[in-house]
Amino acid sequence: MAKAVLILSGGLDSTTLMYDLLNKGIEVHAISFFYGQKHSKELECAHALCDKLNVPHKIIDLEVLNDLAPCALTRSEIEVPEGQYDSDNMKATAVPNRNMIMLALATAYAISIGANYVAYGAHAGDHTIYPDCRPKFVKHMTDAIASCDWSKVELLVPYLYMTKGEIVKVGLSLGVDYSDTWTCYKGGDKACGKCGSCIERLEAFAFANAVDPIEYETTEEETTEEESE
Repeated sequence: MAKAVLILSGGLDSTTLMYDLLNKGIEVHAISFFYGQKHSKELECAHALCDKLNVPHKIIDLEVLNDLAPCALTRSEIEVPEGQYDSDNMKATAVPNRNMIMLALATAYAISIGANYVAYGAHAGDHTIYPDCRPKFVKHMTDAIASCDWSKVELLVPYLYMTKGEIVKVGLSLGVDYSDTWTCYKGGDKACGKCGSCIERLEAFAFANAVDPIEYETTEEETTEEESE
């Protein structure tokens, strides 16, 4: 049986990818990272999901990134921006070089357990804001992973050219329970409905003609209606 190390955030994309890999008969070993995020809701979802699906799960402490590469996701003094996901202000949510670091560690783990693949859920909607989710980055990381060791480990990024809406459609066809996931950049009792990540998620479910099962404080539509009154 083929084996993969999956970078699992606890969000929609990586959760869908985990179901996708398992459905293909691939043995999954999940790895998540704490890099000083303002909240742990995604990591809690990742841990609970792995328990639910009986998938081995490691959480790695990368809090040093909070000192070396601060951003709106990790520093209380930097406000999480609101608005569309591709807006310029969303760059404040980028953790510099995060995916290269995570992929390097995931590759080391994959080599140590004899895995065939390292997988992560980068998709087309990430390309505008996050350079480490773009095809050029993926190409170079694919080459680096293939040449860093005697073992043959392949980088899997199957959603690279898919939208989040298309990913939701895949997940629904696989029976993913999206109430098990968290996407919001803020760590409230409910998703905020205003940050770029929430807006993109809501648009993805609308594209898939499905209802998002998580609760929101507000949605973009409600915000627009309030502003017009």
